[in-house]
Amino acid sequence: VILHEMAHMWFGDLVTMAWWDDLWLKESFADFMGTFGNVGATRFKDAWITFANRRKAWAYRADQLPSTHPITADIRDLQDAKLNFDGITYAKGASVLKQLVAYVGQDAFLEGARRYFKRHAYGNTRLGDLLSVLGETSGRDMTAWSRSWLQTAGVNALTPQVLLADSRVAELAVLQEAAESHPELRPHRIAVGLYRLTEGGALERYARVETDVEGPRTVVADLAGAEAPDLVLVNDDDLTYCKIRFDAASLDTLLEHLGDLTDPLARALCWSALWNMTRDALLPARDFIALVLRFASRESDIGVLQMLHAWTHTALDRYAAPDWRETGGALLAEGALRQLRAADAGSEHQLAWARFFASTASAEPDLALLKDLLDGTASIEGLEVDQELRWAFLGPLAAHGVADESVIAAELARDDTASGKRHQVRCLAARPSAAVKAQAWAQVVESDTLSNALVEATIAGFDQPSQRELTAPYAEKYFAAIDRLWQERSIQIGMDIVSGLFPALQDRPGTLAATDAWLAAHEEAAPALRRLVLEARDDLARALRAQERDAQAG
Repeated sequence: VILHEMAHMWFGDLVTMAWWDDLWLKESFADFMGTFGNVGATRFKDAWITFANRRKAWAYRADQLPSTHPITADIRDLQDAKLNFDGITYAKGASVLKQLVAYVGQDAFLEGARRYFKRHAYGNTRLGDLLSVLGETSGRDMTAWSRSWLQTAGVNALTPQVLLADSRVAELAVLQEAAESHPELRPHRIAVGLYRLTEGGALERYARVETDVEGPRTVVADLAGAEAPDLVLVNDDDLTYCKIRFDAASLDTLLEHLGDLTDPLARALCWSALWNMTRDALLPARDFIALVLRFASRESDIGVLQMLHAWTHTALDRYAAPDWRETGGALLAEGALRQLRAADAGSEHQLAWARFFASTASAEPDLALLKDLLDGTASIEGLEVDQELRWAFLGPLAAHGVADESVIAAELARDDTASGKRHQVRCLAARPSAAVKAQAWAQVVESDTLSNALVEATIAGFDQPSQRELTAPYAEKYFAAIDRLWQERSIQIGMDIVSGLFPALQDRPGTLAATDAWLAAHEEAAPALRRLVLEARDDLARALRAQERDAQAG
């Protein structure tokens, strides 16, 4: 964050984009330079790992929504500008800049940046101003590159195609696909890595080739004759922006040996690829959860582990077949507690597992343990139950009816701060009561007295995966209220309400039909409002497809 904001002294302040269409000229560059500077100038050498696993996940989701847009977006008004501070402008833009560095070379990229600042210091620029200097320094055709990468939307999928003969690679090709809605096939500068299992059980890279991929099929001639791999990783080292796919043999290897990958960036890329497969209903949600239960404990990077925990919640709450959720939740709670007890005392991994265990706890013994940890009658070696962790434990206790209003009030007395107030409001709204839900709804939707932060906290407490029946009546109310709310509230609170209260947990075809009915009846609604509803609809449709796939696995 610090390096990102420092980068704005150059990208944004010294040279400023002429209009919001080129918002990326400051945000994408700052996002890229924040990570580039982290790796190059600080002790945080693993920053590209977190970028590959966490930051790019934001981009991949945004780029597959119906609201996706080119990195150089068409900004018509200030509502558009507000909404386009998004995963495309930040994370996809930064990812494409990393690809640009691979495409033109780091020296040419940095020299281009120097010339750009010298020519345009204290002035305003557009896309063409940057491309002209990069063309000078690299000798590459930046016009074609820009059209493919900056002026079209969507994400490509790259899949290895491996032909073997006598335990050798006869031919290895990379297949490129694009969605029907965004059919652009792009030029990719990638590294292809070949991995094999060693006698000691490690999964290690033994060959790597950089190549340019163009069109639907590219043969990687330099890998012909290599020993047969157990795993082929296209986009090794994360040079380009794409969804990684696997051939059948590589996928089989990962399902059994993901934790044996010795390179942390390769592991992060494989986790990301498997998550994208889950989102695309190519991998059953329960299989992804099984991978997390089996291999997440071997993940060395804390950012990747935290991302795995977040994805696992989505897999269980949104993508798993409804009749398997209870089983999956019990497996996750059991696995999380096991890893919490096994983690190194006082480590950040222990803290991450403690938070994950709390968020999965629902059975009486697990809730009792959380209560005892709060009371101090139980302890886990090395685990400091500080104020933030106390609130993390109290949330599920409130949601499952174990902690009442008086307990929550006592916790606020311990932490009478702005942060404590947000936690208290969230916990109050999380209680499993029809009256509580009615009050929370009224505070957010029917009155306008809460601050932005408390609106967000109330919404976070209102919608609990374990309380689908309690919140079901509010689906119809949501569609009746959002048009009025969008007109009456500020842009930020309107965004929080429209996105946060969408009945995503009422994940059935009827909710999808109700969303379509609202969209059909509100074709003249504010474009920004329609965009938010379309995005929520897309997430719901994706969840239903994933649930159908997971049910087939059962």
